[in-house]
Amino acid sequence: MKPVKHIAFFQFKPTCTPEDIADVWRIIEDLPRKIPGVLDLTWGVNNSTEGLSEGFTHSFVMLFESAAARDAYLPHPIHQEAVRQVVPRLERVVVCDHEV
Repeated sequence: MKPVKHIAFFQFKPTCTPEDIADVWRIIEDLPRKIPGVLDLTWGVNNSTEGLSEGFTHSFVMLFESAAARDAYLPHPIHQEAVRQVVPRLERVVVCDHEV
């Protein structure tokens, strides 16, 4: 089984405050401690100088031990609660996964 990288790009709604954005990251940072199969998590503010961000300002990368672990994470009730809290704050989100 190969590990899987789960990459998400966020564009927050213009009404989001810095406190809203910090709250989103607290929610996401909690996921690896509560859901099995997540090996690593990194996130941050886009600092690319290429001009290709399409308005996405933040991203995170989760490393799952396998595609099966990722597939178990997606419907997990803790993840679904995070989605319920995070998505209303987003203007757009893009997710892309690939094996490592």
